[in-house]
Amino acid sequence: MSGAAIIDGKAFAETLRGKVAKIAASFEQAAGRKAGLAVVLVGEDPASQVYVRSKGKQTVACGMESFQFLLPTETTQDELLHLVRRLNDDPAVDGILVQLPLPSHLDEQEVVEAIDPNKDVDGLTPVSTGRLALGLPGLVPCTPLGCLMLLADRFRDRPGSLSGLDAVVIGRSILVGKPMAQLLIKESCTVTIAHSRTKDLAQVVRRADIIVAAVGRTEMVKADWVKPGATVIDVGINRLPPAEGEAKGRLVGDVDFAGVSAVAGAITPVPGGVGPMTIAVLLRNTVVAAHRNEGLTLAEGAI
Repeated sequence: MSGAAIIDGKAFAETLRGKVAKIAASFEQAAGRKAGLAVVLVGEDPASQVYVRSKGKQTVACGMESFQFLLPTETTQDELLHLVRRLNDDPAVDGILVQLPLPSHLDEQEVVEAIDPNKDVDGLTPVSTGRLALGLPGLVPCTPLGCLMLLADRFRDRPGSLSGLDAVVIGRSILVGKPMAQLLIKESCTVTIAHSRTKDLAQVVRRADIIVAAVGRTEMVKADWVKPGATVIDVGINRLPPAEGEAKGRLVGDVDFAGVSAVAGAITPVPGGVGPMTIAVLLRNTVVAAHRNEGLTLAEGAI
């Protein structure tokens, strides 16, 4: 039996979606229209198609407009940029998300940079990144913000919440690792970004009160890497090879859940931990962007 408390991201995400729905209804009444999220998918990757459909359903369920653009793989750079600019100019669209990765012939960075920062609900434009680094208000990448929400809830009864805690983020991607570190710095944590070239990685991780594993390596973080009582946020989603008789292998994270659960104070499971938070925060970012785009005030801490 696990000794660690299980951080239930699925339940937290459901609560967050409920808050989003209430705020979206208030927004519609004030603005005379629904908040709108546009999702652009280029190509026919089955996993991405499922993900985009899920985003669309949850957007509508929260009382917002869902605009989906499913483009063929052979879409050119100019065609995609034209669509992004058209969405920038569309007052019905508050958030724009271009599903990554794009097909190899397309320039992802140029596409991301073309998105209006006021509609950048993925938090990836240089303006959004810069505002986060400077500690200014802005739209923040969904997965790390979801992780921060789970951590804030975990430490809500601690004086100072996250302040003064030692945090190690394993992974330095622009999607998770770097923005996660910036968010933790803003909360007055002492932050180390570790990665594949970090010397004595296990020793570095072992000193942490908070571990965020976002490196994309199956069950890399072992029990002897973890300080007793540490809080572990597992961002990884890796599928194991199917066992005999299975159609597909089970999903696991970047953390050895069984081993680390015996040592940690709290841990997110995979699935059911960070994953559900990503779309919920995307919806949250959309309704926040809608208020800003209409010049409406959203109460501090409302969502």
